[in-house]
Amino acid sequence: MKFLKTKLAIALLATGLSFSAAAADITIAYSSDPVTLDPHEQLSEGVLQMSHMLFDPLLRFTQELKFEPRLAEKWERIDEKTFRFTLRKDVTFHSGNKLTTDDVVWTFNRLKTSADFKAIFEPFEKVAKIDDYTFDLVSYEPFPLVLHTATYLFPMDSKFYSGKVDGIDKSIIVKHGNSFSSTHVSGTGPFIVTSREQGVKVEFKRFDKYWDTNSPGNVDNLTLMPIKENATRVAALLSGDVDMIYPVAPNDQKRVEQTKNIDLVTLPGTRIISLQMNQNSNEALKDVRVRQAIVYAINNDAIVKKIMKGFATTAGQQGPEGYAGYDASLVPRYDLKKAKQLMKEAGYEKGFKLSMMAPNNRYVNDAQIAQAAASMLAKIGITVDLKTMPKAQYWPEFDKCSADMMMLGWHADTEDSANFSEFLTMTRNTETGKGAYNCGHYSNPKVDELVEKANVETDPAKRGAMLQEVEKILYNEAAFVPLHWQNLAWGAKSNVNITPIVNSMNFPYLGDLVVK
Repeated sequence: MKFLKTKLAIALLATGLSFSAAAADITIAYSSDPVTLDPHEQLSEGVLQMSHMLFDPLLRFTQELKFEPRLAEKWERIDEKTFRFTLRKDVTFHSGNKLTTDDVVWTFNRLKTSADFKAIFEPFEKVAKIDDYTFDLVSYEPFPLVLHTATYLFPMDSKFYSGKVDGIDKSIIVKHGNSFSSTHVSGTGPFIVTSREQGVKVEFKRFDKYWDTNSPGNVDNLTLMPIKENATRVAALLSGDVDMIYPVAPNDQKRVEQTKNIDLVTLPGTRIISLQMNQNSNEALKDVRVRQAIVYAINNDAIVKKIMKGFATTAGQQGPEGYAGYDASLVPRYDLKKAKQLMKEAGYEKGFKLSMMAPNNRYVNDAQIAQAAASMLAKIGITVDLKTMPKAQYWPEFDKCSADMMMLGWHADTEDSANFSEFLTMTRNTETGKGAYNCGHYSNPKVDELVEKANVETDPAKRGAMLQEVEKILYNEAAFVPLHWQNLAWGAKSNVNITPIVNSMNFPYLGDLVVK
């Protein structure tokens, strides 16, 4: 197994040198492709992966989760509410337009209207233009995660996206629908889209005016191909039909690892895989004892061992170890006897029926996990009507909270546990975007208050204590069913040096990919 870091990566970091290699064409197989080309339409891993290909953020995380300058070449704190950023000069959009502060202002204002992203940017009052290459990012209150949030600001080409086509505003955000921005792109990123067939393939070529001339990347043409089935995806890699795949399912990792001229690269992950319990659609789920019974009935440790083959970490809370808010006492709690007792106390000794939905190509072994959970719930009398479907069909159903239980995986956008609560367990609020992915319709004013206070608390110890209290409340009230934190595994031909460009966020920096 090949782990971060390789000798090559270490040598390059030590010397500060890059190297050049002959241009290459590669094909990458993912379990699914991005559902849109609009970076603000959906806050999802696939869209963010695409954003790093077609756009560039102000700054980005390194593998060590430190901040690396991208379109912003420097920044400084001006006062407790203000960060000043300086843009690189001579950055060109794919359209030929030049990047300026006006594009950052336009993008920020658009983000504030996005149903998915506005909660991330809700703490900020404005982007204030100083000059064409300098601006201030101003928060309403002191905010501890300014730079974390700036990694999600990918400046868009305001001239390209402004105006109308057939009487419709080109900048409009249409979720799960066709719009100008979901099908047309002008970013600053290393690649441009040459063709796109949703569900079939997306083809990219390198942008010849890309600003980062120090990038070692040598991929000229890249094809992204969705292959849903794990075995088919691995077979495509081993046969040489594709050059790189994600994910490598736990059942296939040994095979990939033992194949000559193929590398397996793994990383611990921080994405929580969970089940949400919809209190609005099923009366029984409003009873905390029923929700607790469901948590006690689902043996997530067995799911990790048998379905994930140990390639995941069993979860008892939202944030993993290392995040602010993590509480070691909030352990997984499988106890079938306890679950049955709680069902009896709640008046559901004979059980009840509920519906469940899950994707079948979004998370590692997602359909199998949902099937296992349904079988486990049958042991306490709960009859589950389970439907699984491809990601492209699942997200519109999730947005409607169409079932009593919905599967969701979430990676904290700011590498901070408050982000889980902001989107998954705070009271749903369409105006602020808080609770945007809370299909459990869980609501607790104390949780809302603590998260809001934590988001303006700059003392790490005080902030951590607030977030620990949030986790404890969610645990005691069984706000959701925690399953596990999903680990990451890529496979690639040995001449495709993916180790330096993958990371725990699962946003591979493909613009820097070197094919030997």
